[in-house]
Amino acid sequence: MLMPKRSKYRRVQRGRMKGKATRGNEITYGDYGLVATEPAWITSNQIEAARIAMTRYIQRGGQVWIKIFPDKPVTAKPAETRMGSGKGSPEYWVAVVKPGRVLFEMNGVSVEDAKEAMRLASNKLPIKTKFMIKADMAEDAETETDSGEEQA
Repeated sequence: MLMPKRSKYRRVQRGRMKGKATRGNEITYGDYGLVATEPAWITSNQIEAARIAMTRYIQRGGQVWIKIFPDKPVTAKPAETRMGSGKGSPEYWVAVVKPGRVLFEMNGVSVEDAKEAMRLASNKLPIKTKFMIKADMAEDAETETDSGEEQA
């Protein structure tokens, strides 16, 4: 299970997941990627379950990169506790994911195998995702910049 070795603050505020991902939104290591299409907190257990589903399907062929890390502690108070008396203790860790964020990358397998492995992984996650190929992602970026120049 992923979690930080140590953290500066034991408890953090909830924050908000507004807007699109500006970082981690490109496929950098592999040829295929799984991209988030909606915002969510993804727990370390869900990341691990998705990783296991992918690696089991590709059966040690190819390489898998996990592009998200659960660095935010989520606190919870014990059941049947009265209000007040401070914030609860950290229970689990989550990664804050915004739309457009690349969650996993894969390399060294066929497109069909990568697509099926990513589908199995996405079933373990609490959000909708889409399968992307590095070449297609580069073409999408080029068309977005072209359309922006025409409007100006």
